[in-house]
Amino acid sequence: VQLQASGGGLVQPGGSLRLSCAASGFTWDLYAIAWLRQAPGKEREEVACISSRDGRIYYADSVKGRFTISRDNAKNTVYLQITSLKPEDTAIYYCATDRGVCGAAYGVEPVYDYWGQGTLVTVSS
Repeated sequence: VQLQASGGGLVQPGGSLRLSCAASGFTWDLYAIAWLRQAPGKEREEVACISSRDGRIYYADSVKGRFTISRDNAKNTVYLQITSLKPEDTAIYYCATDRGVCGAAYGVEPVYDYWGQGTLVTVSS
């Protein structure tokens, strides 16, 4: 099982990035894919999740309106489009699987079985 996160970088405030999470080695449709981030000194936060099983999408309140998650089932890839970047978005961004559906969308604790290696997003002028 492999999740490969990519697309991070140094961006000025107000800029945009698109992160990618390419997956292989597991049955794609059985899992939702979540994006999480961890900033220095802060707890890990799930920012978005997408499920093909029930079609639901979850966004944390902190990113609603600026982050868009999408899924290309033909490529086994999930994208996170980030716009209007703020310095507080600086973090390592990880993708991970959640079992079946996005637990966070239902107020249920997610179960992250598989993780990508993380990609660093730095927002600074």
